[in-house]
Amino acid sequence: MVQRVAIIGAGVSGLASVKCCLDEGLEPTCFERSEDIGGVWRYTDSTDGSRVSVYRSVITNTSKEMSCFSDFPCPEDFPSFLPHGLLLEYFRMYARHFNLLRHIHFKTTALSVRKRPDFTTSGQWEVVTETNGIQESHVFDAVMVCTGHYQKPYLPLACFPGIDTRFKGQYLHSQEYKDMEAFRGKRVLVVGIGNTGGDLSVELSRVAAKVFLSAKSSTWVFSRVSDHGFPFDMVNTTRLNHFLNWLLPSALTKRIMFRKLNSWFNHANYGLASTKSSNFRVIINEELPFCLLSGTVVLKPNVKEFTESSAVFEDGTTEENIDVVLFATGYSFSFPFLEESVRSLFDDNRSLYKRIFPPQLEKPTLAIIGLVQLTGSVMVGAEMQARWVTGIFAGWNKLPPASRMMADILKKKPLAKRNPSERENLKINFISYTDEIASCAGVKPNVLRLLLTDPQLALAVFFGPCTPYQYRLVGRGKWSGARDAILTQWQRTLKPLRTRVVDDSSNSSDGWPWMCLLALPVALMAGFLLSKYSHPGWSPWAGPHL
Repeated sequence: MVQRVAIIGAGVSGLASVKCCLDEGLEPTCFERSEDIGGVWRYTDSTDGSRVSVYRSVITNTSKEMSCFSDFPCPEDFPSFLPHGLLLEYFRMYARHFNLLRHIHFKTTALSVRKRPDFTTSGQWEVVTETNGIQESHVFDAVMVCTGHYQKPYLPLACFPGIDTRFKGQYLHSQEYKDMEAFRGKRVLVVGIGNTGGDLSVELSRVAAKVFLSAKSSTWVFSRVSDHGFPFDMVNTTRLNHFLNWLLPSALTKRIMFRKLNSWFNHANYGLASTKSSNFRVIINEELPFCLLSGTVVLKPNVKEFTESSAVFEDGTTEENIDVVLFATGYSFSFPFLEESVRSLFDDNRSLYKRIFPPQLEKPTLAIIGLVQLTGSVMVGAEMQARWVTGIFAGWNKLPPASRMMADILKKKPLAKRNPSERENLKINFISYTDEIASCAGVKPNVLRLLLTDPQLALAVFFGPCTPYQYRLVGRGKWSGARDAILTQWQRTLKPLRTRVVDDSSNSSDGWPWMCLLALPVALMAGFLLSKYSHPGWSPWAGPHL
C-alpha cells in the first residue's frame, strides 16, 4: 500500500502532484533544488546552465481558461494570456490556497532514486537528497518525477559545419537569452522556427541591425487572437471540432485548416509553408508575418555551413557579417538521478505507458509527470496525469498487465526517432489525450448523460471550449464549482477587457437559445457516435497534430 510519495520538482507538474497526493490521503514530500516554486516559469536574470527559465518578455501561448488547474480558476481580472510574472503569481495563489508549501523542501537536490532490495515485493524506493552540502537518505513507497521537458539545451553543432571551428562571431542557445539589449545593432541569425525562434526573431528585430530566421521545416503560423477577438484556443479546442475532425477524412480537415490559416496571410508567399506540406510544424505568433512583410526579419532556409563571418544556406545564398547565431533548437530531457536499470527501460516518453509509466517495472510505483507534448496546455495534461497516478497509488485504480501496456505503447509509437527540435511534429491532440487519461481515472464527462440531466451544461461542454473544469464534473475529485466555472468562463475571459465600456446595440446574444435548440440533434448524434466508436487512444489526425 503506497503512503509516502516523493515528488521531484516544484514546477506546475510538481505542485499538481502534491495537491493530488493530498486529495488521495497520501503523504507527499516534494524536493525542489531551487529556492522557489514555478519551475521554468520563474524568471531569473541568471544564465546559470543548471537551471532553465523563461526569457523576460515571454507570454503564455494558451489562455488562462484553457490552462488553469481544474478546480482553481484564474482570477477574473487576470488577462487571457499571462506574462510569466502573473502566471507565477497564480501558482503561488494555488499553493497557498491548498497549503502545498509545507510539503516542499527547497534548495534540496535529488541525487539518486534507486529501487530498494525488496522492490519486487514492496515497490519502495531509496531517494538520496542533498541540502546545503548535507546528504540524506529517505525511503518512499512511490516516486513522481516532475522535472519537465526543459532540462538540457539541445545544441546540434555537428549539423552546422564550421560553427565551432571557423566562425569568429558569437553563438549561443536560446536558454542563455534573457532580453534583447545585448543584441542591439548586431546582425543576428536565429536557427530554428519553433515558438521560441519566432518570438526571439520578432523581439530582436526591434533593436538588431538585421535578423535572419533559418527554418528547416514548413511552418504554419497561428494567432492567439481568433475571430471576433476571442482567444484562439477557446474558439477552436471544442468537443464539436474534435468530433468533426474524427468524422471527416484527415486530408479534408487539413485542407480546411490550411485554407483558414491562408485567409490570414498566404504562407507560401512568405516562404513559410505550402498546402502540399506533408510534414510541418505549427507556431503561435501574431507579429512574425508583419516583421517578414516589413523586412525586419528575413526568412532563410536551413544552414549548410558557416565561414568566419557568414552563413551559407542550402539554397546556395550567403548572408555576410553575421555577429551572433542564436540556436532555438529545443531541449533534451534526461533523468540522471534514476538508476541505470530504470532509465534503460525507456528511451523517451513514447516508451512509457500513456506517457507516464515504465511498463516493465515489477511494481507501478514510478510515474513521469508532465513530459507529454500536447496541442493544448501541458499544465492541464500534467494535472490529469497526477490525478490518475495518485488514484493508482491509493488503490482506487489499477494498471493493466505489462503485456497489454507494451502492446499499447508499440501501437502508438512512431517508427522513426526524431531529435528534440522535431518534437513539435509528435504532439498529441489535447482533447484525445486528456480524455484518454480522464477515462482511465473515471472522470471523463458523459455528454449524452448531461443532455438528459442538464442540457444547458451539456451544450456548453460540447460546443464551448474544452476547459479543465469539465474533468471535475464527475468521479473522484468532483468539484461543486465546476458547473458554474464552465457556464461563466466567457465572462472571466471578457472581464479584464471591460476597462472602457461602449454601447453595442448590435449584440446578437439573444439568438443563443435558438442556436442551442438547433444544435441539440447534432450533440446527441455526436455523443452517441463517440461513445460507440471511439476508444481511449483515439486521435483524429493521421499525421501531425495541431
